Amino acid sequence: MADRKIITVIGATGSQGGSLVRAVLAENDQEFAVRAVTRHPEGEPARELRRIGVTDIVRADMDDPAGLAPAFAHAYGAYLVTPFWEHMSAEREKAQARALARAAAHAGVRHAIWSTLEDTRACIPLDDDRMPTLQGHYKVPHFDGKAEADRYFTEEGVPTTFLRTTFYWENLFGPFAARRGEDGALRLVLPMGEHRLSGIAVADIGRTALAVLRRGTDLIGATVGIAGEHLRVADMAAALTGTLGEPVRYRPLTPDEFRAQGFPGADETGNMFQYYADCEERVTAARDLAAVRALNPALQSFSTWLAAHHERLRTVWP
Repeated sequence: MADRKIITVIGATGSQGGSLVRAVLAENDQEFAVRAVTRHPEGEPARELRRIGVTDIVRADMDDPAGLAPAFAHAYGAYLVTPFWEHMSAEREKAQARALARAAAHAGVRHAIWSTLEDTRACIPLDDDRMPTLQGHYKVPHFDGKAEADRYFTEEGVPTTFLRTTFYWENLFGPFAARRGEDGALRLVLPMGEHRLSGIAVADIGRTALAVLRRGTDLIGATVGIAGEHLRVADMAAALTGTLGEPVRYRPLTPDEFRAQGFPGADETGNMFQYYADCEERVTAARDLAAVRALNPALQSFSTWLAAHHERLRTVWP
């Protein structure tokens, strides 16, 4: 590791951070070494990182800014992501981002990748009653809070690439799995109408982030929007039908119907999907698939991702 550049990976046991860790390990990388940062270094996810070959695991908590220094010591680069869905507070997420920016600046990190999202209020202003305003100041807090936090990295002078991600296809294993109706048929129930949803395989977030790091200073200061494919949910259902060998139907809800389901985060999630739908052209234009593929030639399409996860889908959707 002494001859390789250390990349501090915040959230290394999560989806995005873990995908970068695995991307580096998969390539047996001779340029970079990962430092996995977690709040729970003795937990099972951290033990799994050790089993796959991670030797540098550091405890740190972005809610404790004073304790972040060891995570960034002597690091060349960093992958920075905040866990909105753990607390669902845009203000807390912004405080976490500020702490990360300051720690990276203090350590002299030479290339940070900040996992961010766009400000939805540029398309749907606060006074637009198409969707409710949440937490007092936001339309989609986990988008808008990250967008507001972008400036912390600039203000702190951190050389940063702003990586805008999108909907994970892995969500189909969890909160957005198909539901089996009383008639026994599987249905995808989402409020997207006939609009396209930008999606990506989690593994491609890490692979693309690694490609950004390999580009050196080329993408510092740049905003890079990423996706694997832009698809109508009806087309996703058709692809799932082919993969599973049984019909999967798309049942579109209105955004209000989706928000009315009342599960924790239903308003936030409903607003997110409505943003994806109502601002479709803005969202897809900001995620140029050809540009992403130029960085990551192995970028997966939805069909490719389905083929790789066929058995897991059958388990999740019995």
